[in-house]
Amino acid sequence: MRTSTAIRASALAVVAAGVALPPLRGRLRLPNWAVITAAAAAPAALCVVAEPSRHRDVSVCVLQMWAYIAAYEMPADEPDLQRSHVHIRYPVVLDRVIGVGKIPSVRLQRRYHAVDRLRGYERVLVWSHWLWFMVPHGTVIAVLLRRRERFAASAARMYAVFDLGAIVYWLLPTAPPWYAAELGLLDDGDTRRLRRLMLEYGEEFWRDGWGPIYSLLAGNPLAAMPSLHFATSVMSAHLLTEQGPLAGAIGWTYALTLAIALVYLGEHYVVDIIGGVALTEAVRHAAPRLTPAATALVSRLDHLRALARG
Repeated sequence: MRTSTAIRASALAVVAAGVALPPLRGRLRLPNWAVITAAAAAPAALCVVAEPSRHRDVSVCVLQMWAYIAAYEMPADEPDLQRSHVHIRYPVVLDRVIGVGKIPSVRLQRRYHAVDRLRGYERVLVWSHWLWFMVPHGTVIAVLLRRRERFAASAARMYAVFDLGAIVYWLLPTAPPWYAAELGLLDDGDTRRLRRLMLEYGEEFWRDGWGPIYSLLAGNPLAAMPSLHFATSVMSAHLLTEQGPLAGAIGWTYALTLAIALVYLGEHYVVDIIGGVALTEAVRHAAPRLTPAATALVSRLDHLRALARG
């Protein structure tokens, strides 16, 4: 009885710490490693105290994303330090090679953007960008509802992309095109500069609500490489393809539309898009080799849950 109580109490404490520490890290001056460790352990701890169910599956995913958001936003807690370490020039150089002398974002805007207004297709591109916040998680939920036997593997692949991307953001903080444009690094003698059309349309569409919406979603503006928008959308397309040809067609159509949107709107370089594809494909190819280790971890958690029940 004492053992079961201790296991259950410890697991509940880990879940509570994983939920509470990320928003308190600044106020309590907690070290980043402690916050990330607690948040990353929370999903596993929940598996010890909760019986398998769809509600638990969803909760584990929510805790996983809570940990990711904490890791994603932490570098921006010290903006001056982050700006001193951010990489700005290498994606400009690479995209100029890809764009034959001019980065594709600038080339596309100067060819198709009307200076005095946003065109209809530009609004569609902005909305495809905004809708991304629902796509990866909506895909995982769709797998849970339709093919629960595939849920664990599908969720693991999706959230591995998020987690590995966050690690790259720490190791190689990279600025997006709009940031380089603000510093004048994309000027080539043309008086027209790269415009951040998402902000312009956001202010037009959401009006007074845009400020709070943007501040909520823009937790780390200097995290462009790889593009997790595109990486997770490609993973969504793969997972939807496993559900059937129609679902797969929808997934790939969205992913390709988003790729165009991210470059056209100045949110990502083409090289960021390539990095996102590389990340997703690396996760997909590594997944079969890591399955035995994941299975062993699940078995261990099941054993701890059995002990916690007494």
